[in-house]
Amino acid sequence: MEQANASSGIAVGDECKMKFLELKAKRNYRFIVFKIEETSYQVVVEKLGKPNEKYDDLVASLPPNECRYAVFDLDFTTNENCQKSKIVFIA
Repeated sequence: MEQANASSGIAVGDECKMKFLELKAKRNYRFIVFKIEETSYQVVVEKLGKPNEKYDDLVASLPPNECRYAVFDLDFTTNENCQKSKIVFIA
């Protein structure tokens, strides 16, 4: 079932939610690129980044003159030398 954003009227497809939850819980993907499908006014998944892909792979997959949204699973090391991971939303 799709839900529309009350302020924009643009729906977010079930696949978007499902793939985000897979990234969050299972780390199946390094990133997800979303786009607004102009004919249906719905947010859809455009690309799924493999777990071994990097930030540069995400950037390379973005079109130069079109709007996209993405989530990226960022691995980093803190100043205390702790391995951390954060999911970052990119608009």
